[in-house]
Amino acid sequence: MLHIRPAELKARLDDASQAKPLLLDVREPWEFALCRIEGAQSMPMQGIPARIGELDPQQEIVCICHHGVRSFHVARFLEHNGFTNVVNLTGGVDGWAKEADPTMPTY
Repeated sequence: MLHIRPAELKARLDDASQAKPLLLDVREPWEFALCRIEGAQSMPMQGIPARIGELDPQQEIVCICHHGVRSFHVARFLEHNGFTNVVNLTGGVDGWAKEADPTMPTY
């Protein structure tokens, strides 16, 4: 599994010449309501097995959570289910707030 730092992901998202990955936020709805990376899709971790069919196994997916632990487990689950282009956001939204967007609220 690949890992990406928040600053690297921000640079990719800001580069209009690069294809945008699916930003899969696996936190709980209340967490997603507090703060999120713009364009992220909410799909809480516990619902991933039931909703896996909504995801494209060929699309690049960046898994996001609060600090990077839950997203790591979801990324590993996706890989074990045939997804070939999965990336974990190291540091999660907390790292994003520190490295990429200091205006983002933290919790």
